[in-house]
Amino acid sequence: MDHHLRVFSIKQIENATNNFNEANVLGGGGQGKVYKGLLENNQVVAIKKAKEVHEAQRGEFVNEILLLSQINHKNVVRLLGCCLEVKIPMLIYEFVPNGTLFELLHGKSKNRPISLGTRLRIALESGEALHYLHSSISRSILHGDVKSATILLEDDYQAKISDFGASNLVPVDDTQVVKVVQGTRGYLDPEYVATAVLTKKSDVYSFGVVLLELITRKCAIFRDETSEKKHLASCFVSNARKKKLHELLDKEIVTNQEKVIEVLHEVSDLAVWCLNVRGEDRPTMRQVVEKLHHLERLHSSLLGLENASKETESLLGGSTSYCTPDTSAFHSTGYSSELEIETRELR
Repeated sequence: MDHHLRVFSIKQIENATNNFNEANVLGGGGQGKVYKGLLENNQVVAIKKAKEVHEAQRGEFVNEILLLSQINHKNVVRLLGCCLEVKIPMLIYEFVPNGTLFELLHGKSKNRPISLGTRLRIALESGEALHYLHSSISRSILHGDVKSATILLEDDYQAKISDFGASNLVPVDDTQVVKVVQGTRGYLDPEYVATAVLTKKSDVYSFGVVLLELITRKCAIFRDETSEKKHLASCFVSNARKKKLHELLDKEIVTNQEKVIEVLHEVSDLAVWCLNVRGEDRPTMRQVVEKLHHLERLHSSLLGLENASKETESLLGGSTSYCTPDTSAFHSTGYSSELEIETRELR
Protein backbone atom coordinates (compact mmCIF):
# COMPACT_ATOMS: atom_id res chain seq x y z
CA MET A 1 0.00 0.00 0.00
CA ASP A 2 1.33 3.37 -0.94
CA HIS A 3 -0.23 5.34 1.85
CA HIS A 4 -1.55 4.52 5.26
CA LEU A 5 -5.34 4.30 5.53
CA ARG A 6 -6.94 5.49 8.74
CA VAL A 7 -9.76 3.55 10.31
CA PHE A 8 -12.39 5.89 11.76
CA SER A 9 -14.97 5.09 14.43
CA ILE A 10 -18.65 5.73 13.74
CA LYS A 11 -18.54 8.33 16.56
CA GLN A 12 -15.82 10.29 14.73
CA ILE A 13 -17.88 10.21 11.53
CA GLU A 14 -21.05 11.35 13.30
CA ASN A 15 -19.16 14.23 14.91
CA ALA A 16 -17.57 15.17 11.58
CA THR A 17 -20.91 15.30 9.73
CA ASN A 18 -22.99 16.70 12.60
CA ASN A 19 -24.88 13.38 12.76
CA PHE A 20 -25.23 13.14 8.97
CA ASN A 21 -26.95 16.49 8.83
CA GLU A 22 -28.68 17.05 5.47
CA ALA A 23 -27.03 20.47 5.25
CA ASN A 24 -23.73 18.62 4.79
CA VAL A 25 -24.81 16.54 1.80
CA LEU A 26 -22.49 17.24 -1.14
CA GLY A 27 -24.22 14.99 -3.61
CA GLY A 28 -25.51 11.54 -4.13
CA GLY A 29 -26.81 9.10 -6.62
CA GLY A 30 -28.77 5.90 -6.49
CA GLN A 31 -26.13 4.27 -4.33
CA GLY A 32 -26.09 6.61 -1.36
CA LYS A 33 -24.91 10.04 -0.27
CA VAL A 34 -21.66 11.91 0.12
CA TYR A 35 -21.33 14.23 3.10
CA LYS A 36 -18.91 17.01 3.79
CA GLY A 37 -17.20 16.37 7.12
CA LEU A 38 -14.83 18.20 9.43
CA LEU A 39 -12.38 16.00 11.35
CA GLU A 40 -11.02 16.86 14.83
CA ASN A 41 -7.81 18.17 13.23
CA ASN A 42 -9.94 20.61 11.17
CA GLN A 43 -9.33 18.70 7.96
CA VAL A 44 -12.27 18.90 5.56
CA VAL A 45 -13.20 15.52 4.05
CA ALA A 46 -15.86 13.90 1.90
CA ILE A 47 -17.59 10.87 3.42
CA LYS A 48 -19.29 8.34 1.17
CA LYS A 49 -22.14 6.49 2.84
CA ALA A 50 -24.03 3.80 0.94
CA LYS A 51 -27.77 3.41 1.12
CA GLU A 52 -28.83 -0.14 0.49
CA VAL A 53 -27.39 -3.14 2.18
CA HIS A 54 -26.79 -5.57 -0.65
CA GLU A 55 -24.01 -8.06 -0.30
CA ALA A 56 -22.91 -7.00 -3.78
CA GLN A 57 -22.65 -3.41 -2.67
CA ARG A 58 -20.66 -4.29 0.39
CA GLY A 59 -18.37 -6.02 -2.08
CA GLU A 60 -18.23 -2.85 -4.19
CA PHE A 61 -17.14 -0.75 -1.25
CA VAL A 62 -14.52 -3.25 -0.17
CA ASN A 63 -13.42 -3.31 -3.81
CA GLU A 64 -13.12 0.49 -3.78
CA ILE A 65 -11.07 0.43 -0.56
CA LEU A 66 -8.68 -2.17 -1.95
CA LEU A 67 -8.30 -0.34 -5.24
CA LEU A 68 -7.82 3.11 -3.82
CA SER A 69 -5.40 2.03 -1.13
CA GLN A 70 -2.98 1.20 -3.94
CA ILE A 71 -3.34 4.45 -5.83
CA ASN A 72 -1.26 7.52 -5.35
CA HIS A 73 -1.58 10.04 -8.17
CA LYS A 74 -2.14 13.78 -8.09
CA ASN A 75 -5.09 13.49 -10.47
CA VAL A 76 -6.93 10.75 -8.59
CA VAL A 77 -9.04 11.55 -5.52
CA ARG A 78 -7.22 10.28 -2.47
CA LEU A 79 -8.84 7.82 -0.11
CA LEU A 80 -7.87 8.77 3.46
CA GLY A 81 -9.61 6.02 5.38
CA CYS A 82 -12.75 4.08 6.10
CA CYS A 83 -15.23 3.32 8.84
CA LEU A 84 -15.86 -0.40 9.27
CA GLU A 85 -18.33 -0.33 12.18
CA VAL A 86 -21.30 -0.28 9.82
CA LYS A 87 -22.79 -2.91 7.51
CA ILE A 88 -21.37 -1.22 4.44
CA PRO A 89 -18.00 0.44 5.07
CA MET A 90 -18.01 4.23 4.77
CA LEU A 91 -15.20 5.75 2.74
CA ILE A 92 -13.42 8.96 3.75
CA TYR A 93 -11.85 10.94 0.92
CA GLU A 94 -9.94 14.15 0.54
CA PHE A 95 -12.37 17.00 -0.10
CA VAL A 96 -12.18 18.52 -3.58
CA PRO A 97 -13.70 22.00 -3.31
CA ASN A 98 -14.76 23.05 -6.77
CA GLY A 99 -17.48 20.65 -7.82
CA THR A 100 -17.47 18.43 -10.86
CA LEU A 101 -16.59 19.02 -14.46
CA PHE A 102 -20.25 18.29 -15.21
CA GLU A 103 -21.32 21.22 -13.02
CA LEU A 104 -18.70 23.51 -14.50
CA LEU A 105 -19.79 22.79 -18.06
CA HIS A 106 -23.53 22.27 -17.68
CA GLY A 107 -24.56 23.38 -14.20
CA LYS A 108 -25.56 26.70 -12.64
CA SER A 109 -22.35 28.29 -13.88
CA LYS A 110 -22.82 27.17 -17.46
CA ASN A 111 -22.44 30.73 -18.70
CA ARG A 112 -19.07 31.11 -17.07
CA PRO A 113 -16.36 31.41 -19.71
CA ILE A 114 -13.79 28.61 -19.68
CA SER A 115 -10.75 29.11 -21.85
CA LEU A 116 -9.61 26.50 -24.33
CA GLY A 117 -6.34 26.23 -22.35
CA THR A 118 -8.23 25.29 -19.17
CA ARG A 119 -10.32 22.73 -21.07
CA LEU A 120 -7.20 21.15 -22.58
CA ARG A 121 -5.54 20.99 -19.16
CA ILE A 122 -8.57 19.29 -17.58
CA ALA A 123 -8.60 16.79 -20.46
CA LEU A 124 -4.88 16.11 -20.12
CA GLU A 125 -4.97 15.66 -16.33
CA SER A 126 -8.00 13.37 -16.44
CA GLY A 127 -6.34 11.42 -19.25
CA GLU A 128 -3.12 11.08 -17.25
CA ALA A 129 -5.08 9.72 -14.27
CA LEU A 130 -6.75 7.07 -16.45
CA HIS A 131 -3.47 6.17 -18.13
CA TYR A 132 -1.96 5.72 -14.66
CA LEU A 133 -4.85 3.46 -13.57
CA HIS A 134 -4.50 1.41 -16.74
CA SER A 135 -0.75 0.99 -16.54
CA SER A 136 1.20 1.96 -13.46
CA ILE A 137 0.01 -0.45 -10.82
CA SER A 138 0.86 -4.13 -10.46
CA ARG A 139 -2.56 -4.88 -11.96
CA SER A 140 -4.48 -2.51 -14.20
CA ILE A 141 -7.58 -0.80 -12.90
CA LEU A 142 -10.53 -0.14 -15.17
CA HIS A 143 -12.59 2.82 -14.01
CA GLY A 144 -15.83 1.66 -15.59
CA ASP A 145 -17.78 4.92 -15.21
CA VAL A 146 -15.73 7.74 -16.74
CA LYS A 147 -17.89 10.86 -17.24
CA SER A 148 -17.79 14.57 -16.46
CA ALA A 149 -19.65 13.92 -13.18
CA THR A 150 -16.83 11.70 -11.85
CA ILE A 151 -14.11 14.28 -12.62
CA LEU A 152 -13.76 16.63 -9.65
CA LEU A 153 -12.04 20.00 -9.75
CA GLU A 154 -9.71 21.72 -7.31
CA ASP A 155 -9.78 25.50 -6.80
CA ASP A 156 -7.32 25.97 -9.66
CA TYR A 157 -9.38 23.57 -11.82
CA GLN A 158 -6.88 20.76 -11.34
CA ALA A 159 -8.78 17.60 -12.29
CA LYS A 160 -9.16 14.57 -10.03
CA ILE A 161 -10.86 11.37 -11.11
CA SER A 162 -13.22 9.93 -8.52
CA ASP A 163 -15.91 7.36 -7.89
CA PHE A 164 -14.46 3.93 -8.29
CA GLY A 165 -17.62 2.02 -7.36
CA ALA A 166 -17.83 0.46 -10.81
CA SER A 167 -14.11 -0.19 -11.08
CA ASN A 168 -12.47 -3.50 -11.47
CA LEU A 169 -9.00 -4.80 -10.84
CA VAL A 170 -8.18 -6.49 -14.08
CA PRO A 171 -6.96 -10.04 -14.38
CA VAL A 172 -3.72 -10.23 -16.27
CA ASP A 173 -5.45 -10.47 -19.66
CA ASP A 174 -6.76 -6.87 -19.47
CA THR A 175 -10.47 -7.64 -19.70
CA GLN A 176 -13.21 -8.11 -17.18
CA VAL A 177 -16.43 -10.03 -17.85
CA VAL A 178 -19.22 -8.47 -15.80
CA LYS A 179 -22.56 -9.86 -14.72
CA VAL A 180 -24.47 -6.63 -15.17
CA VAL A 181 -23.52 -3.96 -17.64
CA GLN A 182 -23.36 -0.76 -15.62
CA GLY A 183 -22.43 2.77 -16.51
CA THR A 184 -24.19 5.93 -17.57
CA ARG A 185 -26.23 6.58 -20.69
CA GLY A 186 -24.37 8.55 -23.29
CA TYR A 187 -20.97 7.30 -22.10
CA LEU A 188 -21.30 3.54 -22.50
CA ASP A 189 -18.94 1.74 -24.85
CA PRO A 190 -21.16 0.00 -27.44
CA GLU A 191 -18.79 -2.96 -27.54
CA TYR A 192 -19.09 -3.40 -23.75
CA VAL A 193 -22.89 -3.19 -24.01
CA ALA A 194 -22.88 -5.89 -26.69
CA THR A 195 -20.44 -8.29 -25.03
CA ALA A 196 -20.52 -7.45 -21.27
CA VAL A 197 -16.73 -7.47 -21.44
CA LEU A 198 -15.23 -4.36 -19.89
CA THR A 199 -11.80 -3.42 -21.23
CA LYS A 200 -9.40 -0.49 -21.03
CA LYS A 201 -10.85 0.59 -24.37
CA SER A 202 -14.27 0.98 -22.66
CA ASP A 203 -12.76 3.74 -20.51
CA VAL A 204 -11.20 5.23 -23.67
CA TYR A 205 -14.65 5.42 -25.30
CA SER A 206 -16.17 7.17 -22.27
CA PHE A 207 -13.20 9.56 -22.16
CA GLY A 208 -13.91 10.42 -25.81
CA VAL A 209 -17.38 11.56 -24.75
CA VAL A 210 -15.85 13.75 -22.00
CA LEU A 211 -13.56 15.32 -24.64
CA LEU A 212 -16.68 16.16 -26.66
CA GLU A 213 -18.33 17.73 -23.61
CA LEU A 214 -15.24 19.91 -23.16
CA ILE A 215 -15.27 21.24 -26.72
CA THR A 216 -19.04 21.43 -27.32
CA ARG A 217 -20.22 22.23 -23.78
CA LYS A 218 -23.16 19.92 -24.44
CA CYS A 219 -24.29 17.04 -22.22
CA ALA A 220 -23.65 13.45 -23.31
CA ILE A 221 -27.40 13.22 -23.93
CA PHE A 222 -28.59 16.70 -24.93
CA ARG A 223 -31.67 18.33 -26.40
CA ASP A 224 -31.27 20.04 -29.75
CA GLU A 225 -33.09 23.22 -30.88
CA THR A 226 -36.23 21.19 -31.47
CA SER A 227 -35.99 19.73 -27.93
CA GLU A 228 -35.32 16.30 -29.32
CA LYS A 229 -32.96 14.16 -27.22
CA LYS A 230 -29.69 13.54 -29.00
CA HIS A 231 -26.69 11.36 -28.30
CA LEU A 232 -23.65 13.65 -28.37
CA ALA A 233 -21.17 10.96 -29.50
CA SER A 234 -23.19 9.80 -32.51
CA CYS A 235 -24.14 13.36 -33.55
CA PHE A 236 -20.53 14.48 -33.37
CA VAL A 237 -19.15 11.50 -35.28
CA SER A 238 -21.72 11.94 -38.04
CA ASN A 239 -21.01 15.71 -38.21
CA ALA A 240 -17.29 14.99 -38.41
CA ARG A 241 -17.91 12.69 -41.37
CA LYS A 242 -19.92 15.39 -43.11
CA LYS A 243 -17.21 17.98 -42.31
CA LYS A 244 -19.71 19.98 -40.24
CA LEU A 245 -17.83 20.08 -36.95
CA HIS A 246 -18.34 23.81 -36.43
CA GLU A 247 -22.06 23.24 -35.87
CA LEU A 248 -21.45 21.48 -32.57
CA LEU A 249 -18.31 23.19 -31.23
CA ASP A 250 -18.80 25.65 -28.38
CA LYS A 251 -18.79 29.12 -30.02
CA GLU A 252 -16.90 30.52 -27.06
CA ILE A 253 -13.66 28.72 -27.96
CA VAL A 254 -13.91 28.98 -31.73
CA THR A 255 -11.92 31.88 -33.17
CA ASN A 256 -10.79 32.58 -36.69
CA GLN A 257 -7.16 32.03 -35.72
CA GLU A 258 -5.68 29.31 -37.83
CA LYS A 259 -3.79 27.72 -34.92
CA VAL A 260 -6.90 27.57 -32.68
CA ILE A 261 -8.85 25.96 -35.50
CA GLU A 262 -6.01 23.46 -35.90
CA VAL A 263 -6.11 22.61 -32.16
CA LEU A 264 -9.90 22.19 -32.22
CA HIS A 265 -9.71 19.96 -35.27
CA GLU A 266 -7.06 17.80 -33.66
CA VAL A 267 -9.04 17.46 -30.41
CA SER A 268 -12.09 16.56 -32.49
CA ASP A 269 -10.09 13.93 -34.40
CA LEU A 270 -8.82 12.49 -31.13
CA ALA A 271 -12.36 12.27 -29.73
CA VAL A 272 -13.62 10.57 -32.89
CA TRP A 273 -10.71 8.11 -32.67
CA CYS A 274 -11.70 7.29 -29.05
CA LEU A 275 -15.32 6.77 -30.17
CA ASN A 276 -14.61 4.04 -32.72
CA VAL A 277 -17.26 1.35 -32.43
CA ARG A 278 -14.61 -1.37 -32.27
CA GLY A 279 -12.36 -1.21 -29.24
CA GLU A 280 -9.30 -2.37 -31.17
CA ASP A 281 -9.62 0.67 -33.45
CA ARG A 282 -9.46 3.10 -30.50
CA PRO A 283 -6.21 4.54 -29.11
CA THR A 284 -4.79 3.46 -25.75
CA MET A 285 -4.87 6.00 -22.90
CA ARG A 286 -1.10 6.38 -23.39
CA GLN A 287 -1.69 7.50 -27.00
CA VAL A 288 -4.49 9.82 -25.88
CA VAL A 289 -2.21 11.46 -23.30
CA GLU A 290 0.65 11.88 -25.79
CA LYS A 291 -1.73 13.57 -28.22
CA LEU A 292 -3.13 15.87 -25.52
CA HIS A 293 0.41 16.84 -24.43
CA HIS A 294 1.15 17.78 -28.01
CA LEU A 295 -2.06 19.83 -28.26
CA GLU A 296 -1.39 21.62 -25.01
CA ARG A 297 2.08 22.59 -26.25
CA LEU A 298 0.65 23.74 -29.56
CA HIS A 299 -1.94 25.83 -27.75
CA SER A 300 0.64 27.33 -25.33
CA SER A 301 2.89 28.37 -28.18
CA LEU A 302 -0.13 30.11 -29.63
CA LEU A 303 -0.82 31.88 -26.32
CA GLY A 304 2.80 32.98 -26.23
CA LEU A 305 2.32 34.74 -29.58
CA GLU A 306 -0.99 36.20 -28.46
CA ASN A 307 0.39 37.57 -25.19
CA ALA A 308 3.35 39.12 -26.98
CA SER A 309 0.99 41.02 -29.26
CA LYS A 310 -1.18 42.00 -26.26
CA GLU A 311 1.88 43.39 -24.48
CA THR A 312 2.78 45.43 -27.53
CA GLU A 313 -0.79 46.65 -27.62
CA SER A 314 -0.73 47.71 -23.97
CA LEU A 315 2.59 49.51 -24.49
CA LEU A 316 0.88 51.37 -27.28
CA GLY A 317 -1.95 52.23 -24.92
CA GLY A 318 -4.38 49.47 -25.86
CA SER A 319 -6.31 47.93 -23.01
CA THR A 320 -5.82 44.43 -21.70
CA SER A 321 -7.72 43.11 -18.75
CA TYR A 322 -6.64 39.99 -16.96
CA CYS A 323 -9.32 38.42 -14.87
CA THR A 324 -9.13 35.61 -12.35
CA PRO A 325 -11.86 33.01 -12.26
CA ASP A 326 -14.37 33.65 -9.50
CA THR A 327 -14.71 30.36 -7.65
CA SER A 328 -16.92 31.65 -4.85
CA ALA A 329 -20.07 31.32 -6.88
CA PHE A 330 -20.17 27.58 -7.00
CA HIS A 331 -19.47 25.45 -4.03
CA SER A 332 -21.62 22.41 -4.41
CA THR A 333 -19.16 19.60 -4.73
CA GLY A 334 -20.09 16.74 -6.91
CA TYR A 335 -19.19 13.34 -5.76
CA SER A 336 -21.82 11.95 -8.15
CA SER A 337 -23.66 15.24 -7.97
CA GLU A 338 -27.39 15.67 -7.76
CA LEU A 339 -27.24 17.07 -11.27
CA GLU A 340 -25.97 13.76 -12.45
CA ILE A 341 -28.44 12.01 -14.63
CA GLU A 342 -28.84 8.83 -12.65
CA THR A 343 -29.94 6.83 -15.61
CA ARG A 344 -28.54 3.38 -15.52
CA GLU A 345 -28.92 1.95 -18.93
CA LEU A 346 -29.78 -1.71 -19.44
CA ARG A 347 -31.28 -2.68 -16.11
